[in-house]
This record gives sequence, C-alpha cells and structure tokens, in this order.
Amino acid sequence: MLRPVENIFHSEDYPNLLVGLDSPDDAAVWKLNDQQALIITTDFFTPVVDDPYDYGAIAAANSLSDIYAMGGQPFLALNIAALPPDLPHELLSEIIRGGAEKAREAGVVIAGGHTVQDKEPKFGLVAIGFVHPDRVLTKGGVQPGDRLALTKPLGFGVTTTALKREAAEPQDVAEVVNWMTRLNRQAAELASEFGLRGATDITGFSLLGHGWEMASSSGVGFRLVYDRIPFVSCARKYAEGWNFPGGAADNRLYFQTFVRFASHIDEMEQMLLFDPQTSGGLLLAIPPEKFKAFQARAAQTGQPLWEIGEAVPGEGIEVV
Repeated sequence: MLRPVENIFHSEDYPNLLVGLDSPDDAAVWKLNDQQALIITTDFFTPVVDDPYDYGAIAAANSLSDIYAMGGQPFLALNIAALPPDLPHELLSEIIRGGAEKAREAGVVIAGGHTVQDKEPKFGLVAIGFVHPDRVLTKGGVQPGDRLALTKPLGFGVTTTALKREAAEPQDVAEVVNWMTRLNRQAAELASEFGLRGATDITGFSLLGHGWEMASSSGVGFRLVYDRIPFVSCARKYAEGWNFPGGAADNRLYFQTFVRFASHIDEMEQMLLFDPQTSGGLLLAIPPEKFKAFQARAAQTGQPLWEIGEAVPGEGIEVV
C-alpha cells in the first residue's frame, strides 16, 4: 500500500510518526507527547456470513483488532460503508447495529462515517486508539528465543467459503462467528501488562503470511509446530472438501518461498496455514522468562492461548 508514495513521504521528515512508513505494520502510530500516542487504522470488506448483524459485528471486531495488535485501546471510530441502492433498509440497519454494538462492547463510540453506493456490500471502520509510546507492539519486536502464541484458532476462511457454497452446517458457522466476533482486547491488555514488544493479528495474509512479515521485520526465523496450531472443529472437514477461498492460493503463491514444511505435512494441511482469516487472533512473541507467568495469567482471565512455536536465529518459517 505504501510503495506508490515511498518517494513522496520520508520518515525523517515526520519524527512523531513512530510507525507507518519504514516497515509494514498493522496501523500507523503518531506520538502526541511522552505519555500518549495515537493509533489510526481502517479496514472494510464484503460479507463473510449471511446474517447482516453478525457481518457488522465481525467487521467492527476486525477493524478494531489492528488497534489491539499495536498494543493500544480504541476509543473512537467512523463507519465506512459501500452499499447497493436496492439493499433493504432493515438489512442495512442490522449491519450498522451489529458494528455499533460491537464497538460499544469495546468502549468505542462511533461518531459518524461515510457511505457510497456499490454493487456489493462493504462495511468496516476507521478506528483510533491510544497507546503509551514506550509500549507499542510492532511486527519488528521479536527476539530469538521468544515463544510464539496464538489467541484464536484458524479455519475461518475455509468455513465461510463452505458457507458461500451452501456446504456449511449451522453449528459450524455459529462456532466460527463466535470466534470472529470476539474482541482481541483482553489479549492486548495482557500483552501490555507483561511488556511484550512483538505482535500482529492474523487476517487476510494467513498465519504464514503475517508470521513471515513479523519474522522478516524482526530479522529472525520462526519455527512452528503443526500439531500445536489450533483450528476450529470443522476446519479439516471443509478443507477436505477443498473449500479454500481464492486468497489461500494467492497466499501460497506469494509466501511459499519463505516457508519450509516437514515432509509429513500434506498439501491440505499446508493450505490450512495459508487460509485467510477474518477477525483472527493475535500472534504474540513472549520472552521465555515471562511465558509461564503469561500463560497462567491468560488462564486466570479466561483468555485462550496456544503456544505454537518459537523465534529462532535465521530467516523464514519452518513448520515441523
């Protein structure tokens, strides 16, 4: 996204822009003073589920996730919507209501927005949050030896694609919607409490795509253990039916150069790791001396957490 403007804006001209120009990350961060920085992000997408209320809630949770991935707390948002002119008013209202109620759950007020007409619905938020300048989480904050932990399971993309093909069972859709509408707020609060430095959220580029961005930005390699990686209960079933979205093939085409798989991991299992996620969890890098305490605190607060590997010297991702 920044390549067309890389010769127009230079980071040395904007000393208060802590994150935004030099390396890819989840949001821009602007330092206001020694105690506060603003996090600014935006995201929107077409429907991934049939229920308009759930779609709005998922879109809001997904947009707010980038604030959490930077270690911040959102407080203000604007709606962004592109909607067909013939969309029934009650469906539009439900999309907006779903987004608004999810934002309120996060402690965020939606103060307006902008709508245009389009052939296919699109909805999301511009989101703004606060973070202490010394507590910003970035993709480049990983050190060799850090434990890698995931806060939501994978398999959202393959399940919602099965839904579009009318091949998904209602209980499976409900399971995935429950995860996609879950805020990453608690995970971000724990990351801040323990002074973590490296994180990202797992969305359209998949675990391997976003993981590689994180490893590359940090100058380390990742070693992931396949059997430790969590999936929703229906993921393998829909993967066996090859219900992968087009983005999974795109992710594999681009990122496979940076990934080495053990011989026992078959093509379907590999594709599950390239599966695009919507409103996925955070991938956290936790220093080894803090990991047990972090794990215990996560269990105490009810925050799901799966240790899936570690950062190692080197480059790229190895999946064993």
